[in-house]
Amino acid sequence: MAAPHDRRVLIAFLAVVVLGGTNLVLVVEVTRQLDPLWGAALRFLGAALLTLLAVGIFRARLPRGRELAVSALYGVLAFTLSFGLFFWGTRRVPAGIASVIIGSVPLLTLLLAVLQRLERFRIRGVVGAVLAISGIAVISAKPPSGTLPILSMLALIGAAAAAAQAAITVRRIRVAEPLPVNAVGMAVGSVLLLMGAVVTGESLKAPSSVGVGLALAVMIVTSPLLFVLYVFVVQRWSASAAAYQLVLFPLVSIPLSALLLDERISASLLLGGPLVLLGVWVGALAPDRSPLVAAD
Repeated sequence: MAAPHDRRVLIAFLAVVVLGGTNLVLVVEVTRQLDPLWGAALRFLGAALLTLLAVGIFRARLPRGRELAVSALYGVLAFTLSFGLFFWGTRRVPAGIASVIIGSVPLLTLLLAVLQRLERFRIRGVVGAVLAISGIAVISAKPPSGTLPILSMLALIGAAAAAAQAAITVRRIRVAEPLPVNAVGMAVGSVLLLMGAVVTGESLKAPSSVGVGLALAVMIVTSPLLFVLYVFVVQRWSASAAAYQLVLFPLVSIPLSALLLDERISASLLLGGPLVLLGVWVGALAPDRSPLVAAD
């Protein structure tokens, strides 16, 4: 595993945060016009084709045997379940609560990795995750109105769990490179998203405005790089440390939303942002000077 201060991995980590936060803003724009599963299917079908094209250009070896199966499982978890459940759940749950649930991904990743004996239990990891969740809660603070729908809440929890398990699944791919892993994962995940859109009766329409079409095109073009870098980081750090990329997305998406969508930046970002950054430092970036407690 690469050290937390490996410059290449740190650059990739930060690039994922910038690309992921930007894509989060574009997703909001696209889902205003397209149904969620259909919009995600279009995004990842296009991204899968571009990734397969890159595999051909660079003559990368596609996964085979066990690697192929694990790459396909990564696609189901990362693209079909994580994105599908998240966008289905956010239709009826306030964005603030959804953000807090997704902010729990580093903690879920650590717990799942310990249960599966891929990582050792770290108090520092728990403290970092709690700090990050607290920061997201402050940033997203807004009292919910009315009763929260249980199925939508369960969908969001499922999305967070799927994202956590996706990172752990990537750690099980020992040899395959990030590019072919994502080619397989995106292809599998996007086809299942398309099937989900058809089964649930979503409207399979093309974008009707230039703005939404452009936002979708940018997501299609940037998604291959985003997820190649994501797998690159996960393969070199622990899964729980790499998962902190997700909690940093709002620090990019909120200012960008203010710039592009004329949304107001509240003081909560100034209060919660440092908590998130502190949590990421404690949980993922700070040197570990204490011995780890091995999981049974």
